[in-house]
Amino acid sequence: MKFINESDRQRIKQAIHSAEAQFEGELVTIITAASDTYRYIPTMWAGLVTLLSPWLTVLFAPGMALFEALSIQSAIFLVVILLFHWQPVKMLLIPRQVKHQRASRLAHEQFFHQGLHLTRNHNAVLLFVSVAEHYVEIIADKGINDCVDNDCWPEIVDGFTAKVRSGQISDGFLYAIEQCTEYMARHYPPGNEKTNVLPNHLIEL
Repeated sequence: MKFINESDRQRIKQAIHSAEAQFEGELVTIITAASDTYRYIPTMWAGLVTLLSPWLTVLFAPGMALFEALSIQSAIFLVVILLFHWQPVKMLLIPRQVKHQRASRLAHEQFFHQGLHLTRNHNAVLLFVSVAEHYVEIIADKGINDCVDNDCWPEIVDGFTAKVRSGQISDGFLYAIEQCTEYMARHYPPGNEKTNVLPNHLIEL
């Protein structure tokens, strides 16, 4: 992904490795360019815009032949649908609530798909970023939530999201890893036997 280079990947991997030495638990980081294709919403908007074009024909060219009017309408649809499927424009058309619902759904799917719920002590934490939606979510398994106050996560998410919005995605991950480590080390100190069953590298979808 163009917003994450090899240097960023190595920094995140090393940060996770260092963090997991300080507490009993695991951190998993995931990033995706977008959580959905959202194809239907730009298409819907393009259809609505196209439906308005006959009214413009009536206003500005009332004597136009039917074939010409239909040709113009078809051309308008093709131009508008291409424009509305251009990623920067498309994301502006998607309601914020829809974007966050899709991103949150993918985050929870990945929590189970990557096996975070299968750790022996249920002590895994997912740091999830969906770039197009500027969406960040932290999902902690039951073992972590039993020890760490859930009120700490929104504060970390806010700081993480601010960095994602400014394009500092790798710094956002490093910030979240550092903050999670602080809470985890305080409430979930490392045990005698240290396991590392989940990947330390950044997972890119």
